[in-house]
Amino acid sequence: MRLYDSLTRGLVELPPSPGPIRIYVCGSTVYQRIHVGNSRPFVLGMWVRNWLRHTGYEVTFVHNITDVDDKVYAEAVEQGVPSRQLSERATAWFFEDTNDLGLGRPDLEPRATETIPEIVQFIQELVDGEKAYVANGDVYFSVARFPEYGRLSGARLEEMISQETSDLKQDQRDFALWKSQKPHEDAAWDSPWGPGRPGWHIECSAMAEKFLGPEFEIHGGGNDLRFPHHENELAQSASLGHAFAKIWMHNGMLELDQAKMSKSLGNVVTLRNVLDVWGRESLLVFHLSGAWSKPVDFDDDVMQQASARADRLRDVFRGIHQPAPAGSWERFSDALDDDFNTPAALAVMHEWRDHELLRRALGVFGLKSLAENDEAPPEVAALAQRRQAAREVRDFEEADRLRAELVEAGWEMRDETNGHRLVRLR
Repeated sequence: MRLYDSLTRGLVELPPSPGPIRIYVCGSTVYQRIHVGNSRPFVLGMWVRNWLRHTGYEVTFVHNITDVDDKVYAEAVEQGVPSRQLSERATAWFFEDTNDLGLGRPDLEPRATETIPEIVQFIQELVDGEKAYVANGDVYFSVARFPEYGRLSGARLEEMISQETSDLKQDQRDFALWKSQKPHEDAAWDSPWGPGRPGWHIECSAMAEKFLGPEFEIHGGGNDLRFPHHENELAQSASLGHAFAKIWMHNGMLELDQAKMSKSLGNVVTLRNVLDVWGRESLLVFHLSGAWSKPVDFDDDVMQQASARADRLRDVFRGIHQPAPAGSWERFSDALDDDFNTPAALAVMHEWRDHELLRRALGVFGLKSLAENDEAPPEVAALAQRRQAAREVRDFEEADRLRAELVEAGWEMRDETNGHRLVRLR
């Protein structure tokens, strides 16, 4: 398998199976319900893990939770609640919403606040090596002491100096490793530099290396994290002589057309809202439809298309099993091994009427439920029969009323040449 690497700007091959393959993906900062865009790196990480295991690799997937951050403190002040209470509540929301994607859990989900000792030790090593300096209780990384800074992101000087300007910095490109406690911050941890809390970037370096070691195969996250977050992670770890990530896997962002979402989502595009409106299967098929490293449009129209594609896959199992031609699985496998090309893999899946192969492929993406043929309960079947009878006597008003009852019960009645078929709404 080969994947596009943001650092080298080219495709990099993974080592042969069984590996091991160690994956770290930057998770969410928990202070409110997560945005649907936050689901993209989570879903991608779970799928890559599934596929690699399916092909014989030993995989460890770490997806962190940032539960201490400027945003957490600011939102806590806004709501008038303790910051730790807010982050615990938002963490519970995060688990609830991502559980409902139906993909299971990453192997490890460390929290920043559970990794404070390792973070403090990491910072101390940077200070001892003169890669960082202490200033009035804060600790800053010295960018000038890392000549390769900017290689991952290609960031320009003006972008570098815009990171949290401070009179305490020796160089405005420098970034915080430890932040002293401010008056509005109600939680702090002890350190050699006084009470405070870690900067955002050092958290991930420490968590990644704690669980995966100083060198690992894949580091994932949204393309918006490429600078400054991932650039700073790389600088911190490389300054201590650590190889860190071999492949930087940056997924493209969701491009939201708010005008097209007003009808179904009311422009509130939390993952929770999308799951409630469209269902997990439609959302997962949506993610399958776009190249992982490219931006992808997100609005009502594309979700309607994804829902229709999910229905077409489901319909295969209502038809007759037809064995796929020789080499069909290899075409699917080749697509995923070539930079995890899910649109090409999905196109192959749409060609199949082979129940066994399609069920196997859907399992990689947490979509095996599309292979389940649900039987409508008697009361729903009776509603459908009454609607059919109303249509036969051309009582369309009654037929529409009964159709609405079916939808309310979670079923759709699809008219066919030889009658009708009931399909569960998801």
